[in-house]
Amino acid sequence: MTRFFFLIIAFSIVLTSCNKSSDDNACPYTDSPAVAPSTEVDNLQIYITANYPAAIKHPSGFFYEIVATGTGATPNVCSNISFTYSGYLTNGTKFDESLTPVEFILGRLIVGWQKGLPLIRKGGQINLYIPPSLGYGNRDVRDANNNIVVPANSNLRFNLTLVDVK
Repeated sequence: MTRFFFLIIAFSIVLTSCNKSSDDNACPYTDSPAVAPSTEVDNLQIYITANYPAAIKHPSGFFYEIVATGTGATPNVCSNISFTYSGYLTNGTKFDESLTPVEFILGRLIVGWQKGLPLIRKGGQINLYIPPSLGYGNRDVRDANNNIVVPANSNLRFNLTLVDVK
């Protein structure tokens, strides 16, 4: 009888340990409350007015132009997205590009992308103009050779195509 009792207990432990909690699949990302300071927005506004006057100001402080809205799913911070992009400094220097789709969870990317990409759907295209606090902030971004490719406190321009949303 004791063996039977221990067998039932052991069997119960095995069964309950195999159950996955619904929290195991919970998304660890949340929408960022970040808003760019007015000094950054004013500085970026000067660049926008001179170069991209049709760009729209987002409440968080970045600017955008929707080139194509797309027709598929709309991403959120927990979405696994694939996209192509080109990144530029405001002096026109291209600092990064991927013409082959790359894949990330949106919540792992810079805040400007987290807030900007949900403005389009799968298949859409958007140009984002991002102030430093919604981009890489007050730190230099360096390449593999330790060269600075994005100086600290840079305004950024990205041309993005949202290839897929999962």
